[in-house]
Amino acid sequence: MDERFTLTARIRSFGPAFRGLALVLRSEPNAWIHAAATLAVLVLGAALGIDRAGWSWLVAAIASVWVAEAINTACERLADALHPGPHPLIGNAKDAAAAAVLIAAAGAVVIGLLVLGPPLLRALGLTG
Repeated sequence: MDERFTLTARIRSFGPAFRGLALVLRSEPNAWIHAAATLAVLVLGAALGIDRAGWSWLVAAIASVWVAEAINTACERLADALHPGPHPLIGNAKDAAAAAVLIAAAGAVVIGLLVLGPPLLRALGLTG
């Protein structure tokens, strides 16, 4: 494969990534929960005037959840293609991939509370 480095080729190379993102959104119900949480965090962060450091943490947390969900989806699809029926090792792999999403989401919740919690409590007049 002799593909030269051209701007057109680089732009075309994003196609599979966007198809993958569409697959995650189309096929994974929890991705819609992640999308709603992402939107809520972005709106709340903007409304609260979060500083650059806070945004850095929030973006890292959001990205980690989406990365974990995409990898989980890829693992599930690959496992199903290799062995469509139930298999204990495939089940273990799928469980471990799902655990990665859970870990990322739990970390994102903690980061969200740490970054958004104090300014939200101040905005609500619950702290000084």
